[in-house]
Amino acid sequence: MPIVVGNDTAKTRKSLSAGGKSYSYYSIPAAQEAGLGDFSKLPASLKVVLENLLRFEDNGFSVSVDDIKAFGEWAVNGGKNPREIAYRPARVLMQDFTGVPAVVDLAAMRDGIKALGGDAQKINPLNPVDLVIDHSVMIDEFGNPRAFQMNVDREYERNMERYQFLKWGQGAFNNFRVVPPGTGICHQVNVEYLAQTVWTDTDQNGDTVAYPDTLVGTDSHTTMVNGLAVLGWGVGGIEAEAAMLGQPISMLIPEVVGFKLTGEMVEGTTATDLVLKVVEMLRKHGVVGKFVEFYGEGLDHLPLPDRSTIANMAPEYGATCGFFPIDDETLRYLRQTGREEDRIALVEAYAKENGFWRGADYAPIYSSTLELDMGTIVPAISGPKRPQDYLPLTGAKAAFAKEMADNFKRPMDKEVAVEGEDYAMTSGKVVIASITSCTNTSNPYVLIGAGLVARKARALGLNRKPWVKTSLAPGSQVVTEYLEAAGLQEDLDAVGFNLVGYGCTTCIGNSGPLQPEISAAINEGDLVATAVLSGNRNFEGRISPDVRANYLASPPLVVAYALAGDMNIDLTSEPLGQDKDGNDVFLKDIWPTNKEIAELVDKTVTREAFMKKYADVFKGDEKWQAVETSKGETYDWPAESTYIQNPPYFRGMGTEKGTIKNIEGAKVLLILGDMVTTDHISPAGSFKADTPAGKYLTERGVPVREFNSYGARRGNHEVMMRGTFANIRIKNEMLDGVEGGFTKGPDGEQTSVYDASMAYQAAGTPLVVFGGIEYGAGSSRDWAAKGTNLLGVKAVIAESFERIHRSNLVGMGVVPFEFTGGDNRKTLGLKGDETISITGLDSVQPLQVLDCAITYGDGTTKTIKVKCRIDTAPEIEYLENGGVLHYVLRNLAKS
Repeated sequence: MPIVVGNDTAKTRKSLSAGGKSYSYYSIPAAQEAGLGDFSKLPASLKVVLENLLRFEDNGFSVSVDDIKAFGEWAVNGGKNPREIAYRPARVLMQDFTGVPAVVDLAAMRDGIKALGGDAQKINPLNPVDLVIDHSVMIDEFGNPRAFQMNVDREYERNMERYQFLKWGQGAFNNFRVVPPGTGICHQVNVEYLAQTVWTDTDQNGDTVAYPDTLVGTDSHTTMVNGLAVLGWGVGGIEAEAAMLGQPISMLIPEVVGFKLTGEMVEGTTATDLVLKVVEMLRKHGVVGKFVEFYGEGLDHLPLPDRSTIANMAPEYGATCGFFPIDDETLRYLRQTGREEDRIALVEAYAKENGFWRGADYAPIYSSTLELDMGTIVPAISGPKRPQDYLPLTGAKAAFAKEMADNFKRPMDKEVAVEGEDYAMTSGKVVIASITSCTNTSNPYVLIGAGLVARKARALGLNRKPWVKTSLAPGSQVVTEYLEAAGLQEDLDAVGFNLVGYGCTTCIGNSGPLQPEISAAINEGDLVATAVLSGNRNFEGRISPDVRANYLASPPLVVAYALAGDMNIDLTSEPLGQDKDGNDVFLKDIWPTNKEIAELVDKTVTREAFMKKYADVFKGDEKWQAVETSKGETYDWPAESTYIQNPPYFRGMGTEKGTIKNIEGAKVLLILGDMVTTDHISPAGSFKADTPAGKYLTERGVPVREFNSYGARRGNHEVMMRGTFANIRIKNEMLDGVEGGFTKGPDGEQTSVYDASMAYQAAGTPLVVFGGIEYGAGSSRDWAAKGTNLLGVKAVIAESFERIHRSNLVGMGVVPFEFTGGDNRKTLGLKGDETISITGLDSVQPLQVLDCAITYGDGTTKTIKVKCRIDTAPEIEYLENGGVLHYVLRNLAKS
């Protein structure tokens, strides 16, 4: 029953008409009239959350009128009121790297609930779940017309067990759909097809209720859809599973940072150049755990694909989301991408009725603000290790030279001959140039721009340098439609950018092997080879094991760098090569004008193309239709599978929760530095035979050629726990100058992290990990927390945490702590031979400061204060149960 305070929230339910149809909705102006608060100046992004509470309070969920009033107080307090609330998104989005382990967990929960005497059918998504297979295609073949088909064939050969499992899940679970391989990248499929901006559903009375489209996704770049005014962000798979099963997301009402855009983009610049500047600015501002909302007259000149590019990169600037309110451009894009006219009419009417519309008078209150004149943007790249390391193109050559001297500490002029080739490798050579990832590869303005660069280069006789591995992996099949309609795919093919697949490819680490002779030369000379990609991630060890320096760039610049072939060339002033007559060709000679790009976009990017490509989006090709799988409500786990295994989380689980235990006598597994990413903790790319994961597979008869990647193996906990903290570039400060997944075991000798943790677990010794600032940045991958748990780590103590990873640790029963009072791993002089005890956990409250006793190797002791980052009361319950899934499973078994 709704709670009554003057007027109850049931009286905020109103009706509106749009497109000849009638809809019910929950009115924010009506809530204001009912005396629940002044919501008129709330940012649109926060109004989405407010509407969520109005709707669920009326339907008897755990929402109070005080929760709703808190939003009015937020505005009065200048954009601050960190009250804990329960938020319920409308749907869930997954991709296969994170989706497979999530479905594995659901399958294991069905086994678990039957063991507890419950009904397996209780384990079913209550909200719609879409899983898009986009992370599995690897670039084995490139630079020729056969590349796409050969890569697809290898994808099915490698991943058949995973695809059979996902097909079982599609049949076994309600509200669960799979978009087959080769369709596109999940975020682009979401923006172009799945998202509706305003969602509708039928209530128990048969009424159609309209409400904002919202979601969480098991990929950090779920934020891309905020460009379409759909509030969404990335969570770990465990949190997404809980949301699917009806568990609300516990969160604090966030601060909202307003980012005002003015002016418009100038000739020669792209959305990528803009977003790299935005990333730099917001990282400096500090937006972790906050919403960012873009506003200002500059939005009148910013097409929706450019907005989505900015929204996509929210994890790179650290925000929960980067939101763009509904306006005329939103409607234009919905129409262009084939949404029904009834839906478009509803979006406009609902936004205007309920205060979500960005008109000329849109001027909400923000917690803080920034401003950027888009007319000041210049061509840029970022790198070599972090997306926020912004470099104007004019300074890129000098910046690389400085990196070589200061960080890589290698000579610039060392040459190594490449066997069988007439060129040598040197540091700075671009060995990978890839138009890839969800960020840019479906933005028609930059894709058409890249095609025009290729056309002009081809006409002058330029081609990629022979040592550059080139690839084009669009985010959507619609891209191929308009590139072919414009005649540009032929030009891209001519300079090596043939279609290699529809998926994340290089950006997720699926760049495939380099030519063996090039790889050998790089390793022989210990050279700093480089990659340039149009992606959103360039963390250490992510792109290729042969590449140390990775740069993010717009698709047109990716083509330009493939032509130049070297980071030691200044693209703004030095020639990329010579034309057929031996004349120097500069970047300005092949760069298209904004008018050329706009004319081709208007001509070739059509509503009909979107409708055609998404007509049978769930059907798949003949290969997908031929995949055979088992049936039944529980999964028949194949004992010999090296891809899919029943995880140990729920084995022997009782019906009653336990308590949070103090940590006593723990040893240190790793001491890590700043900006340790989830890629460092749980890498996604390839691995070698001499690693613990490689040895595990070799012992089971899997040849190295069939290892695939860590990401593809996430359905097997045995592989993944061996891959935890196994990134080839991770640096454990317990060891001097050693890179990779190594530490000291109980005997003090260097060994693998996995072998050390197994030895400690055999002795019954708990473990802790120390870190620096922004621990767990990057991807939402839950395996960074799952692997940490399975290695026996009970706590992570760092200077600060990124939002998603902190939540994932709690969800897996690992307690995150933050240093206080200026302490950190360096001021404390930690070496790794310490013993750690933390008391007060058995009665802990959210955000409580506890005592951490450190006994050093020489026997001296010190007690420090650490802040327990169990942020909310429900999280205490999760930890008492051993994790969020254990909590949900017990409750479902009892109900």
